[in-house]
Amino acid sequence: MTRRSSKTPLFEPGLIPAPGGLLDWRDVRHFDRWQDLSCVECGAPTPMRSHHGEPVHKTCAQDWIAANPTEARLGRFACDVQAKRRRDDDHA
Repeated sequence: MTRRSSKTPLFEPGLIPAPGGLLDWRDVRHFDRWQDLSCVECGAPTPMRSHHGEPVHKTCAQDWIAANPTEARLGRFACDVQAKRRRDDDHA
């Protein structure tokens, strides 16, 4: 079994939110229903995973982005890629 590099995302990340912004982690691949691991930021158990497979609470990732805005641009934590909106799905 080979291990992935922590630099290679397990699935495609999207935009990086502005410091103080919220992460959009709707994809089910952010949730490991089988195992809680220690959060890399606070140390408490979490089923949440970043795009790189790093165990981290979403709020801890958002706090890290706010505290490290320069490093955040490298994409450690990012939002999910949003599907392109179809023109005919406007129900307003």
